[in-house]
Amino acid sequence: MRLYGKDWTRREIEARVGRMEQIGGLRRYKLSEGLEAGTEIVEVRTGTGLRYLISPSKGLDIGLAEWKGIPISWQSPNGDVNPAYYESNGKEWLRTASGGLLMTCGLTHIGAPESTPSVQGLHGRIHHTPASQICAVTEWIEDEYCYRIAGVMEETSIFGDKLRLHRTISGRLGDSRIVIDDRVENAGFRPALHRILYHFNFGFPLLSETADIQLPAAERSAVVPGTPLEGFDSWCAPDAWVGEKVYYHRLLDEASDIRKMAEASIRNIDFPAGALTVRLRWSADTLPMLVQWKMPGACEHVLGLEPANGPFNGPGTDVASYSLEPGQAVKYKLEVSLDIVE
Repeated sequence: MRLYGKDWTRREIEARVGRMEQIGGLRRYKLSEGLEAGTEIVEVRTGTGLRYLISPSKGLDIGLAEWKGIPISWQSPNGDVNPAYYESNGKEWLRTASGGLLMTCGLTHIGAPESTPSVQGLHGRIHHTPASQICAVTEWIEDEYCYRIAGVMEETSIFGDKLRLHRTISGRLGDSRIVIDDRVENAGFRPALHRILYHFNFGFPLLSETADIQLPAAERSAVVPGTPLEGFDSWCAPDAWVGEKVYYHRLLDEASDIRKMAEASIRNIDFPAGALTVRLRWSADTLPMLVQWKMPGACEHVLGLEPANGPFNGPGTDVASYSLEPGQAVKYKLEVSLDIVE
């Protein structure tokens, strides 16, 4: 294990602590107040300064993420609302979405509400779907202390689609990296529409006027026609009257090679704990589009970088292109890593 600037064996580390949680590991608990009451949390500490919260109550999505006590993610004004308060119609998703490092959108709908072929609210239901078969374990693998959090989310209905999301979030002590391995399967006996978008949310103080935003090679366009592309890769001070901008970045062939992971990054030389680069990487073969949500408002001061399996649902969407056959499954891999220069 590489920790505190040195290499250690398992026995050398164990000789120096009462239990491994002195350095890092997992802790599970429930929130107890207001609309958050009952929301389950798994706290992850990696021993490097990276700490983040996973919610089994909300699709094993990732809430607050921080480096040495300083946030890198954006929190919504709603907090970690218990999913029991979720209303699926229209844009009510906005009242209970938690923000945090990751909100998963799907599994059959992403984007604005629509009523065809069935009624679908903003960004689908999966962010508000509790996990089952939850596993949160730590173990030594030779001289590496590893952790794994896993579970299953189901989006099903009588006479409707029957999709299952199997998720594993993993890492190891001494490593400032989060690895997400997802598998979505059609457990039904008819073709099922499958849409997914990984809504990563970055915020202050990682985001400031000195932040450098790098996105992969892509064909770029605005979701709202006529929106200028200038400034998609820059940031500004909060403005209460600024409007959100959303862009599509369709990965070019060299970025979407099946052998590669696509990458986007945010670097800020003025981050309080030292120059910090946060890298987001994802499997470009199954997530060939990056959706960018630029919202430098007041309170809503957030940059969304959102790998997706295609553009938002809506008129003209080729449903057949996003269908899973009975028994078919698709895999997604994503990583968030931190590079520090103190």
